[in-house]
Amino acid sequence: MPLVYEELHRLARQCMRRERAEHTLQTTALVNEAYLRLANSTRVQWQDRAHFFAIAAQLMRRVLVDEARRRLNQKRGGEFTRVEIDAVQLNSQPRVFELLALDQALERLAEFAPRKCKVVELRFFGGLSIEEAALVLEVSTDIVKREWRTAKLWLLQELSSS
Repeated sequence: MPLVYEELHRLARQCMRRERAEHTLQTTALVNEAYLRLANSTRVQWQDRAHFFAIAAQLMRRVLVDEARRRLNQKRGGEFTRVEIDAVQLNSQPRVFELLALDQALERLAEFAPRKCKVVELRFFGGLSIEEAALVLEVSTDIVKREWRTAKLWLLQELSSS
């Protein structure tokens, strides 16, 4: 149990490094939510460490996307202070849209290139290195490098056209 939690915490720290500084979800909260989802998944038949990494990366993606959707759907007003528009730097809301757009693009990518999608999940959401992702996917590092490179190009094109 402590090893699983420690590994989740390492993955979450890597994942949260890409989030904006004022993100409301803390690393520990991400770990706890992912851990609860892992513990509650009765249908998963754990195969090995690689399988754990793959599922953990998917769950962290889901937690971050769910959090982005929650922030996006919050009602206006309430906890916010009125500020003149000129004084505001509009950089937090686009991050939410970017994460949701990335999630939708990954779903489209998974339809025709599931391994590329897995590589992105493991590298971006799971924070795994090329070598770790290769171990998880049981392929060579060259394949992961190629899949990572082509997936990033496809995602860049897909996200810039939407």
